[in-house]
Amino acid sequence: MEISLSRPDITQAERDAVAEAMLSPQLALGPRMVEFERLVARFVGTRFAAAMNSGTSGLHLCVRAMGIGRGDEVITTPFTFIASVNCFQFEGAKPVFVDIDPETWNIDARRISAAVTARTKAILPVDVFGQPADMEPVCETAKRHNLRVIEDSCEALGASYKGRMAGTLGDVGVFGFYPNKQVTTGEGGMVVTDDEDIYHQVISMRNQGRGAGGGWLAHVRVGFNFRLSELNCALGVAQMKRIDEILANRARVAGYYIKRLGDIPRVTMQKVLPECKISHFVMVVRLDDCYTSKDRDRLLVALREKGVQSSNYFPPVHLQPFYMKDYGFKPGDFPICEALSDRTVALPFHGQLTESEVDRVCEVLRGLV
Repeated sequence: MEISLSRPDITQAERDAVAEAMLSPQLALGPRMVEFERLVARFVGTRFAAAMNSGTSGLHLCVRAMGIGRGDEVITTPFTFIASVNCFQFEGAKPVFVDIDPETWNIDARRISAAVTARTKAILPVDVFGQPADMEPVCETAKRHNLRVIEDSCEALGASYKGRMAGTLGDVGVFGFYPNKQVTTGEGGMVVTDDEDIYHQVISMRNQGRGAGGGWLAHVRVGFNFRLSELNCALGVAQMKRIDEILANRARVAGYYIKRLGDIPRVTMQKVLPECKISHFVMVVRLDDCYTSKDRDRLLVALREKGVQSSNYFPPVHLQPFYMKDYGFKPGDFPICEALSDRTVALPFHGQLTESEVDRVCEVLRGLV
């Protein structure tokens, strides 16, 4: 039987919650959205939370709320899902990439200051695979240069850095709730912040630019339809009520992998900083430098042929065709990111994997490397 790459942690509680929402005459902007936002804000410890139809939309509205636009620059990592960079492209801002730390795979905070120019308006670190970026030096650099910090925590709900929850370490944080995330709403995201001005802008822009207390056809700014339906929010509420159980399931499965992968030659794992508590999003390993990207691709095919779903995470953003065309990025610009991207293998990972299934994945991998 094939072992799937990911699977949402859904129980009868979630199914019942969605079915109950279907009986309501209010399927948007209702009490389930309010409850979902309250639960997330309480869990991470922020004053405000605003539900979105995706993490991408949340990132976009944060960029817009901060007034980042054409001609501005945002510093970020090339090793991430493309939405982390597209979010400021939507507003005409330019990406300025900084290479990654070769062990943690997050943006190398030591390199950020050298990338700051007179046009830089913000830093967007990404909590890659559920590990927070090294946020203390990131925020120190931002403060020194009067920059804003947008923390992309779309992969890191439940993680922490020096005792503070991921998503709360910058001016604003964003979570994603796609089905492979720790918590899912099917599609969805959440902006969290203590900044009241950003919060009010975001909740207005997600709802076609409507203002507080105005009528349905009264619009105070340009906005979007980025709302999250009551059905999605009902699923989110049920998930957040089980958040400790869900995170524990994922940590248990990660423990199975950590124990077994350490004995497989020519394979290394992401280093977790002692300051961090990781919230495992995916299980990605790096092949040794003796492997090429073609070797890795052949390995992915071989794993799938043996019933083990697998993938590569992530291709470098700067080498996506339209970024190369628009900005002139080329192979070799960010060698640490590129070397990692050529050798990543994402193995099956979700909270329902059994120990015997992890054994099988690791044995198949061991026989191929």
